Amino acid sequence: MKKTFKLQVEGKNPDRLLDAHKHEIRKYVKRQRRVPLPAGVDFWDFDCKFGSTEESAEVVHLAEIITRIDAAVAEGAEQFFVEVLAKEGHRRVRPAGESAGHQHDGFDEGDDDLTP
Repeated sequence: MKKTFKLQVEGKNPDRLLDAHKHEIRKYVKRQRRVPLPAGVDFWDFDCKFGSTEESAEVVHLAEIITRIDAAVAEGAEQFFVEVLAKEGHRRVRPAGESAGHQHDGFDEGDDDLTP
């Protein structure tokens, strides 16, 4: 998914438009995670970029996209660009003694109304 989302559209409520954009991004990620994995692949990973335009987009982690969107809205941006591309992920062997810290990315859970 490579898309520029407008935050100001004539005749549409900006808050509902923002929620619709977040929903579309989450829906894309969930749909890609449901695609059957090829042989030898452990999980679907994602390459992500975020910025005000495609040219100014910088690489970010998937878990940061929603917080970056909220920050852009708080700054009064009129649009933002998101690129989320699925890629094959391979688990690495964790060295003994390293903890298994799980980072929550916010894309597995329910509605964006619950997001702080």
